[in-house]
Amino acid sequence: MLNESRSTKGLEAQHLALGSTYLHRRLKRGWIWKQLFVPEEDPTPRVIGQLKSDSDQGERSIKYLLSGEGAGDVFEIDEYSGEIRTLKKLDREEKSFYVLQAQAISRRSNEPVEPESEFIIKVQDINDNVPQFQNEPYVSSIPEMCPIGTTVAQVTATDADDPMFGNNAKLIYSILQGEPYFSVEPKTGNVVTSWPNMDREARDQYLVVVQVKDMLGLSGGYSSSTTVTVSLTDVNDNGPTFQHHMYTFAIPENAAIGTTVGRIMAKDSDIGINARMTYSLNDDQEKIPTFIIKTDPETQEGVILLDKPLDYESKRRYAIAAEAANDFVDTRFLTFEEFRDRTTLRVVVEDVDEPPAFLSPVYTWKVPENAAVGTVVGIVGARDTDTANNPIRYSIHKPSNPTKAFQIDPSNGTITVARGLDREAADWHNVTVEAKETTQNHLSSSVVVFIKVLDINDNVPRLARDYQPYICEGTQAGEVIQLLSGVDPDEPVEGHHFYFSMVPEKNINPNFTIRDNQDNTASIVSRRSTFTRKDRTHYFLPVVLADSGSPALSGTSTLTISVCSCQPAGHCPTGGVEAMALSMGVSLQTLLGILVCLVTFSVLSVLILLVRRHRQKQQEGLEEDTRELDLPETVSPKVLRYGERAVLDFCQPVVPLRPHPRRRERRLRREDVRASIRMSLRESHLIGPEDEVFRQFILDRLAEADEDPYAPPYDCLRTYAYEGSGSPTGSLSSLDSSTLEIANEVTASNPKPYLVRLTPWFGGAEGDTVF
Repeated sequence: MLNESRSTKGLEAQHLALGSTYLHRRLKRGWIWKQLFVPEEDPTPRVIGQLKSDSDQGERSIKYLLSGEGAGDVFEIDEYSGEIRTLKKLDREEKSFYVLQAQAISRRSNEPVEPESEFIIKVQDINDNVPQFQNEPYVSSIPEMCPIGTTVAQVTATDADDPMFGNNAKLIYSILQGEPYFSVEPKTGNVVTSWPNMDREARDQYLVVVQVKDMLGLSGGYSSSTTVTVSLTDVNDNGPTFQHHMYTFAIPENAAIGTTVGRIMAKDSDIGINARMTYSLNDDQEKIPTFIIKTDPETQEGVILLDKPLDYESKRRYAIAAEAANDFVDTRFLTFEEFRDRTTLRVVVEDVDEPPAFLSPVYTWKVPENAAVGTVVGIVGARDTDTANNPIRYSIHKPSNPTKAFQIDPSNGTITVARGLDREAADWHNVTVEAKETTQNHLSSSVVVFIKVLDINDNVPRLARDYQPYICEGTQAGEVIQLLSGVDPDEPVEGHHFYFSMVPEKNINPNFTIRDNQDNTASIVSRRSTFTRKDRTHYFLPVVLADSGSPALSGTSTLTISVCSCQPAGHCPTGGVEAMALSMGVSLQTLLGILVCLVTFSVLSVLILLVRRHRQKQQEGLEEDTRELDLPETVSPKVLRYGERAVLDFCQPVVPLRPHPRRRERRLRREDVRASIRMSLRESHLIGPEDEVFRQFILDRLAEADEDPYAPPYDCLRTYAYEGSGSPTGSLSSLDSSTLEIANEVTASNPKPYLVRLTPWFGGAEGDTVF
């Protein structure tokens, strides 16, 4: 629409453009308008209108200009005639109108002869778009058995064509698939049910195809279709139904309580919560039911369980009524009774050869502990519950009767005392009795017999503990010295009651007396003063303790009362060193001295033993080293000491003689070395120390010894092997020594070893030169 600020010429031009037949009384107007509509999708360029000014006399003195939307691209104007034509095809759905401005300019003065005017070119619609459904896919659900006209879904389609121009965008809906169950309202697209009592159990899903057409369904229009998936939800319109009128099961008579007898199931075509059901049993003949039934929540089956022991001999078959009923009832569809169904269960009990059954599940008896051997304690009984009624033999399970205190008659089950009983040793006996059939199967069962041993007064009372009473030297007459109490293994029915007294004597005890406190305790009381250790260190007091049993028993205990030099608080040192000294009759200082001497002697003994062991280990180490060298018997131990001293003085670094795992190999090598030394010594008598052969031999031996870290220092011995000639000291080697006189003289005159000539180089015999 044009705004109100436009000129009257522009307003009249707009009315002409819209095809208005109403002609205003025009004022002065300089523009002449023609048709300004253009059809869409027209590829042919065509003139759609003309602009002309009143000043245009056909002399082509006016120049027309076009500007605005699409000027030069979609539309162009003839600058001489003012005709407006299209340049390409238009699409109304892309742009439905264009706003342009026209201007007339004088070619002579190049001035506008008319003011600029705005006009609209409207794109005329054609039916070139297919209707499209929105919000696909369509999925809906409705309850089964719903009434006619129930709304299922509403489908909506749109058309891009101009709804204000003709019937291009006017749509109408229809059903292509889904009749007669569903229908659609032609103008709104609302899909509703058109069939009564649709049953989900017969069919639970429908596919409804809806078509939409433009042009109000007239020929030449476009159409499209969509599918609506309709699902029927379940309602409780079916009750449970048993498939059989009777179900038969079999179960052995020895089945345990809780055993599954069988399963039954009532069929319900509904699903979910509408198919839930509860099973129940009804047996009017039994107050306490033998069987129970439970509903399996997963399978909706009725599970029949055994709830009471069976006995084939007493009842062999059961007939029970079973019922299944829905948990949730909807009386809109069925009556209350139609939501339940009944059937009959027949349970057959199978016979099983059972072990004997005792007449009582447990036996409890009492027997006095002084019962004589052979006394009857009680009788157990069992019977074979089977029809055969086989004979039974009884026995006692040995682990339950370890002391063999009882025995049983195998034929009649009489239990008697086999050995003397002692309640204080065992007051209860739990005996397991076994009853076994004498048939081939030898079935057996057992029962526990509890035998309580009754107490009799057969134990002498005694003092509660080992009392060690003492009396201080300053105790006065009438003071309590010790409180006594007693114990008795017996357990009288009325409880213990002890009586304390002194042993009846001709003369009354002048030192102490016993006072019974009448509460199972007694007090030792002094009868005089001035107790001193100088007069007497110990007193003996017999105490008589009697019980209240029938017959009464009594016992006598003698207490030793010590006289003590008590501390200021009245405490007597009854423990430690001081108490020991007092008991031995010696002073504390004397006892401490004895203890110190004993400790000192023990320490010295241990030190002497350690020193002797250390010396013994050293001696064993020397002997081991000597054995490792494997020297001949003719070599003196002094040679080893000399060798060690020589190594320390002249041979660096020192290589210790250590054991080696390859001891046997080294022993063989040493023997080879000794043989080589002997040969060299023999040849040295002829060759001499300056000979090249001798020098090379010495060098080879030195190199070989240096490479072996476990070999003794042969290089030191070899170094002085030929020092007898020209050396002021002489030869240090003892390899050729025939006597030990010089060594003995050296040892006697000076215990410190030093280097001396042991023997001339050429003096010894050849056979004595041994290493």
